[in-house]
Amino acid sequence: MMKSLPLLTASAIGLLAGAVLLTSQAADAPAVAVEKPTTGLQLYSLRSQFKLRGVAWTLDQVKSFGVTEVELAGTYDQTPEQFKGELDKRGLKAVSSHFPFGRLKGDIAGVVKDAKALGLKYVGCAWIDHKDGFDEAECREAASVFNKAGEALAKEGITFFYHPHGYEFVPHGEGTLFDLLFAETKPEFVSYQMDVLWIVFPGQDPVKLLEKYSNRWKLMHLKDLKKGVATGSLSGKTDLENDVVLGSGQTNYPAVLETAKKVGVKHYFIEDESPSVMEQVPQSLKYMKSQGFE
Repeated sequence: MMKSLPLLTASAIGLLAGAVLLTSQAADAPAVAVEKPTTGLQLYSLRSQFKLRGVAWTLDQVKSFGVTEVELAGTYDQTPEQFKGELDKRGLKAVSSHFPFGRLKGDIAGVVKDAKALGLKYVGCAWIDHKDGFDEAECREAASVFNKAGEALAKEGITFFYHPHGYEFVPHGEGTLFDLLFAETKPEFVSYQMDVLWIVFPGQDPVKLLEKYSNRWKLMHLKDLKKGVATGSLSGKTDLENDVVLGSGQTNYPAVLETAKKVGVKHYFIEDESPSVMEQVPQSLKYMKSQGFE
C-alpha cells in the first residue's frame, strides 16, 4: 500500500509557487547583450595629413573611417579648446593623449590644464628621454616623474599611463628595467598602455606580459609587425614600413585581444605609422570587426 504524502503547509506552497514563477520568468527573460569593445585611432597615425591638409580635412577622414574614439599626440597648431571643438563637430571623443616627458617633469600644471580642456580621461607618455642605452638611473628618475605626475592628475580625476617603447627590456637583476619600472611606479597613480608592436619587436610575448601585470594595463595600441622582420632589438625604432595591416603580421592577435579583454584593458587604438596609413587603417578596422570589436 502506498503511504500518503504529507500535506504541504500554506507557506511551503507559497514558496514553491514563487520558485516556479521565478524560474519561468528567468527562462522567458531576453539574454543580456554583451557590449562590444570599441576600436579607436591614435591620431599620430595621420600626422602627415594634419600637417599637409590641415585639421578639418584630416578629422573628416577619421570620421569617414567610422571611428568615434581617438587618442591624441598634439593639437597641430590649434589650442586644446579649438581642437576639441573640431572633434566635437564630428562626434569624435578624445579619450587620451600623449604628452612629452619634459612637460610631465617640468610643467605638470600645464598638462593638467590642457587635459581638462580636451576632456581627457587618460594622460600618457610614450617616450622617456634617455641617452643611448636606457639605464637604471634613467628608469628610476622616470618612475619618480610618473608617480608625481600621476598623483597630480589623479586629483583631477584623470588617469596617468606610460607606453613602453621596447628599449626598457634591458636586463636588470632577475628581470629587466621594464620590470623595475613597474615595481617603482605606484599602481594608484601609474597605469600602462601596451603597444603590441613595441612588445613583439624587442622579442617579448605580449600575452605573458598582459598576464604578468594584469592589473596595470588600461589601454592598448594595435599595431602589427611585418612578417620576416627580425626581433630582439632594444632600439625602440624600426622602419615605418614594418607597420602592416592588423592580422597580417607576426602577432597572434586573437590571443592578444582575448587576453587584453580578460585582464581589463579598457580602450584600444589602432596606431599605423606607415606611409600607407590611409589604405591600411580601413583594413585594420575590418579585421577588428572580425574579432568582435565595434
